[in-house]
Amino acid sequence: MNWLSIYPEIVLLTMACVVTLLDLFVTDPAHKPTYVVTQLTLAVVAAMHFADFNAGLTVYGMDRMVVSDPLGHLLGFFACLAVMAVLVYSRAYAAQREILNGEFFSLTLFSLLGILVMLSANNFLVIYLGLELMSLSLYALVALRRDHPQSTEAAMKFFVLGALASGFLLYGLSMMYGATGSLDIPEVFKVIATGQVNKTVLAFGLVFIVSGLAFKLSAVPFHMWVPDVYDGAPTAVTLLIGCAPEFAAFAITFRLLVEGLSGLAVDWQQMLIVLSVGSMALGNLAAIAQRSIKRMLAYSAIAHMGFMLLGFTPTVVADNTYSAANGYSSALFYVIVYVFTTLGAFATIMLLARRGFEADRIEDFKGLSRRCPWCAGVMALFMFSLAGVPPTVGFYAKLAVLQSIVTTNQPGYIALAVVAVLLSLVGAFYYIRIVKVMYFDEPTDRSPIVAGGDVRALLSLNGAAILLFGILPGGLMALCSQAILRALAS
Repeated sequence: MNWLSIYPEIVLLTMACVVTLLDLFVTDPAHKPTYVVTQLTLAVVAAMHFADFNAGLTVYGMDRMVVSDPLGHLLGFFACLAVMAVLVYSRAYAAQREILNGEFFSLTLFSLLGILVMLSANNFLVIYLGLELMSLSLYALVALRRDHPQSTEAAMKFFVLGALASGFLLYGLSMMYGATGSLDIPEVFKVIATGQVNKTVLAFGLVFIVSGLAFKLSAVPFHMWVPDVYDGAPTAVTLLIGCAPEFAAFAITFRLLVEGLSGLAVDWQQMLIVLSVGSMALGNLAAIAQRSIKRMLAYSAIAHMGFMLLGFTPTVVADNTYSAANGYSSALFYVIVYVFTTLGAFATIMLLARRGFEADRIEDFKGLSRRCPWCAGVMALFMFSLAGVPPTVGFYAKLAVLQSIVTTNQPGYIALAVVAVLLSLVGAFYYIRIVKVMYFDEPTDRSPIVAGGDVRALLSLNGAAILLFGILPGGLMALCSQAILRALAS
């Protein structure tokens, strides 16, 4: 049993328990000691993942139930960075709403622990364990404002629909176990490759697995929870739900479908094409009608996850895996870019909020350029990136995914790329509308915008990164390609 393969998770688990106990003795109303220890923990775990990624080794542990590989470490590194940014951005907001307490920090760490467990999973049971740990922590975080009816309602919807989706996934995994006789992902791959498995059982199991994954990816028609949860949860929690869990969703989709069920790729790629087109169409069209910026970004998330799924659809062409590997690398790049762009967008919303005022309506951004030119500038950068306008990194992310499906030279994929471009043009409308409201409408609220030095510095860095990686995307794209190729080779 190789404990070293999960030592970042062991450190995080230990420190999550320490943070929970430490806060019992903290008398500071701002919970600064708890905040500092939490951020140091995240920094140490991020450093561990980055060091292991650079080592480039693939190590199995816990009787081959977990795998320590570059893909898991790259996603783990970015997940830790995302959660660190969430805590910096949301600290003042959470304090004003009296949810900045020990539970907020410990539940955040436990949700991240669930994400890291999923990133290193090499077994169906480990995936499910990580999924439930992450989900239960997020359900509790959504309901953290116990006296707020909208948050409680959102938590109930999230819990009920999440339990249903977990049931779908568990039922699909159990059918795969029944058909192949193994819970280990590599063993399932080997058994399916023999061709001596009941095709009917595999088909039913695959449908349930893809349905469960679609819920976690917030893909149509399993998207119903997203707008209500994004809108009802405190913005600090919405920010957390919209970032790090996307890495886990990508990871388990890759582990299950690519590493375990690639023998059934012809079937699941067709399902993903349907989910992708449906998500892009509904997400972009529904977002146009929204007056709440949080609901708009929720439908935007549905559309972006649909676009990301395009990267999973290229097939192995003429025994050459280049197209497939290129697609997975582009999808990984896309999800990283999307997470850090969304981080900045929600951070700006929280920057405008104050006690008793959420700033979650589009009209709340009227004339922002006159009230705070810096706030309007960084928000415009994030909106342009989400819309895919050059030279922001969002443009290159979309281009990379489209390039991966066009280079297959198959008419069906070229048509799919055309559909994706047209739907992205529809989506550009509601992002640019935010920029128009900020720069061309008269402000209705002239109250000053107060931001801490740490928030201003991080938000400026976030905006600069969106621009810098748009101009020089090669380094990040190379990291994504390296992680995917090593995962496929192991």
